[in-house]
Amino acid sequence: MNAEGLALAARLRDIRGLDAISGWPPAPGWWLLGGAVLLLLVGVALWIRHLRRFPPGGWNKDARQHLVRLRRRQRTLGAKAVAAELSEVLKRIALTRFGRPGTAALSGEAWLQWLERHDPNGFRWTEKGRLLLELPYAPEGREADPKALDELIGAAFELAVRRPEDSPRRGRKGRRHV
Repeated sequence: MNAEGLALAARLRDIRGLDAISGWPPAPGWWLLGGAVLLLLVGVALWIRHLRRFPPGGWNKDARQHLVRLRRRQRTLGAKAVAAELSEVLKRIALTRFGRPGTAALSGEAWLQWLERHDPNGFRWTEKGRLLLELPYAPEGREADPKALDELIGAAFELAVRRPEDSPRRGRKGRRHV
């Protein structure tokens, strides 16, 4: 090499390394993936919660489905038929959740008082449930407020929800578990 080449070589600097790439903020694809995973976890948690409350094939699922069908057919059936069918479903729910000994013989005012005592949501059955006692036996022209019947169906729906005390693993005396 000549002198001129050596002078040029002396002015050369060593190659610098690249700057470190920052890990934050992540690229948009990672944000989308994280959001999708989060939605999936929330969905799975909600599904598990739903299955615990309403196990497939359980008595409460059948009762809820019956009540949903009853609510849909409420206008076509008429108030008398809805009240009679609702009374029957309520009796089935009570027999299944609380057993036959304390519920099978109940009727009239005693039935409404029993429902009010055992309703975990505190629905006022003795006041609002009178339709169940009067309407099935009323004369043909008598109708009821559809909102009142709908409220009764909603309260029955809440009775059909599976509660921790209904768990077969905790079997309590006097309760029948399906």
